Amino acid sequence: MPQPSSCEAPSPPLSTAPPPPPSRNPYLRLFTVPGTRAFTVGNLIARLPMGMFSVSAVVMIAGSRGSYALAGAVTATGLAATALVAPLIARLIDRHGQARIAVPATAVAALGSLALLLCVRYGTPDWTLFAAYAATATTPNTGGMSRARWAHLFKGDPAAVHTANSFEQAADELCFMLGPVLAAFLCGTFFPEAGTLVGAVLLMSGVLVFAAQRSTQPPPGGRTKARSPLRSPGMPPLLLGFLAIGAVFGAMEVVTIAYADARGHKSAAGVVLALQAAGSCAAGLLYGALKPAGPAERRYPWCLTAMAALLILPLLAARLTGSLLALAGALLLAGMATAPTMVTAMTLVQQRTPESRLNEGMTLAVTGLLGGIACGSATGGWVVEQVSATAGYGVPVAAAALALLICLASPAVRARRTMRVRRAVRTKRAVRTKRTERAKRTERAKRTERVRRTVRVKRTAGPTTGG
Repeated sequence: MPQPSSCEAPSPPLSTAPPPPPSRNPYLRLFTVPGTRAFTVGNLIARLPMGMFSVSAVVMIAGSRGSYALAGAVTATGLAATALVAPLIARLIDRHGQARIAVPATAVAALGSLALLLCVRYGTPDWTLFAAYAATATTPNTGGMSRARWAHLFKGDPAAVHTANSFEQAADELCFMLGPVLAAFLCGTFFPEAGTLVGAVLLMSGVLVFAAQRSTQPPPGGRTKARSPLRSPGMPPLLLGFLAIGAVFGAMEVVTIAYADARGHKSAAGVVLALQAAGSCAAGLLYGALKPAGPAERRYPWCLTAMAALLILPLLAARLTGSLLALAGALLLAGMATAPTMVTAMTLVQQRTPESRLNEGMTLAVTGLLGGIACGSATGGWVVEQVSATAGYGVPVAAAALALLICLASPAVRARRTMRVRRAVRTKRAVRTKRTERAKRTERAKRTERVRRTVRVKRTAGPTTGG
């Protein structure tokens, strides 16, 4: 099948690129490759608005229309539209290249944000808000595109890809920690539409800078016969795991806001949640600096176990102390398991997705996270209203435990466990056989030695008796 024509300059073959000079700092080694610093700066600029848009839309719509229900419904519509459209945009990016698709897709999303701003500003009917915000679903997965570039540049170097994924996860945490703060500051200091306006400008500018670095982008894959990531071995249970992990994030946010509000410190909820993101960011950078211990399939269940165990700390802090300060410390510690879990899970996505559909696979993972966040927010809010805010901290623990159960029940883990059992049985049999053979050889040697000794005695005694 002929490949579609592309106006993009193909990236240079990996074999001709000189290897980066050795560095004791694995992060410095990443940025010795030409073009990586520029595309990272552009990607960070484009990624920052991802933490701004939802907060800005809620503040803008609720402030002008006086309805948080309407604001929530509009943002939920945008989330649902993103779940449907984002994988299609990612598939086009894999097929035609990042620059060729990401720039126009971002332009449509930016126009959707500006249309929402104008609809709110001039009091248009409510249905126009839904239509405008749904247009922002064409926003490309900038984090996924950046991870795809690292995987392309360091193909065949798992340690470097591990470090790059850790850096990207830390960047995600930083952007989602600073984005809401920046949005709230702009909307409160200047005018309600300022957050959306600045976010659209940053998104468009960042994607333009990112797309301009064509020497580092993966080559377009064209039309491919590779199977969909949804049908790749090991991907369905992994995506279900992302759904459960997203529920951890969604429930934690809602429950923490409710807990702080119940103690008369609602404004401090953002700072408390930022500490969780800070713990995850620090752990992600440390995790990337360390050499991976074993394959990702083996590390993933342990990361989920650590995540489920550490999430018990906020529940204990809320139940036993009732102190917001103690809760902040518990969230800081609990966040330290988030980045290693996400880094390992994204590594598995990269390994299990066909190379020609890598952006689509990572976008499906992000879509799973977003769906989980929505489910977790709804479940956490229901528990808070029906039971208490303290009991709500049981929802993230249950979601993390569910992610662990999904992982342990997946065919890949079961097959690896069966293989380990069979290998252990074979090893025991081999050891038992060796011991038996060694015992037989020893017995034969002893028997032979006794026979020889008897023969020597007879030979020695024979002439003496004859004399």
